[in-house]
Parts: sequence; structure tokens; C-alpha cells
Amino acid sequence: QVQLVESGGGLVQPGGSLRLACAASGFTVEHSVIAWFRQAPGKDSEGVACIYRRYNGAYYVDAVADRFNISSDTAKNTVYLQIHSLKPEDTAVYYCASRKSPFCAGYHSGGDMAYWGSGTLVTVSS
Repeated sequence: QVQLVESGGGLVQPGGSLRLACAASGFTVEHSVIAWFRQAPGKDSEGVACIYRRYNGAYYVDAVADRFNISSDTAKNTVYLQIHSLKPEDTAVYYCASRKSPFCAGYHSGGDMAYWGSGTLVTVSS
């Protein structure tokens, strides 16, 4: 059974860091395209990062490229999203998803995703 489970969210002060995890089962992240999305209160979901470990590809939306880092651990079959210098506007539910297509191009629209996790809440507040 294919499953994606996010963890690592919580309440963090502005300027802090978090590492979110997306644990996969039923398939291997090494041969899959995995993306992170977030949905802030009252806003549409947006794609923030994508990774295709097989070809060492990692992609970010411009707005977060200097603070977010996506990586994967094939031994743990888990994809991570490290977030630095957190801002209140980073407050959102963060989701990971696996893509049907074997590439990241266009991931940020959220289309062509095969499976989604249930999300983990990140709250940035003092």
C-alpha cells in the first residue's frame, strides 16, 4: 500500500529552523519524483520544492530557494524539507506528494501527483 506520512511540524519562533520529513512506503523515493507543497490559511496550495534523486535534481520556487533545502535518504525511504530563517508567512500545512511523471518540471501547479500525505502544520510565531 502506497503511503506518504509527513512529520516534523510545530510551533517555531521567527528566525528558527525546522526539518520536515516525508516517509514513504509502498514505493521507493530514489526512483520517484517527490514534491513539497504548502497551504497557508485562506490561500491556495503552492508547490515549494521538488526532488528527483535518481538524477540528483532538486528544484525550488524562487520565493524560498535561499531558505529551503530538499533532500532524500534512500535508506530511510524518506524525503526531507529543511527550512531555515522561518518567517510568519511560512505558516502553513506542508504536504508531500509523489508525482506520476518522472520529472519535476511543472510540479508547482500540483497537477499529475499520484499520492499525497495528510500534511504537517508549521506555525511561525513569537
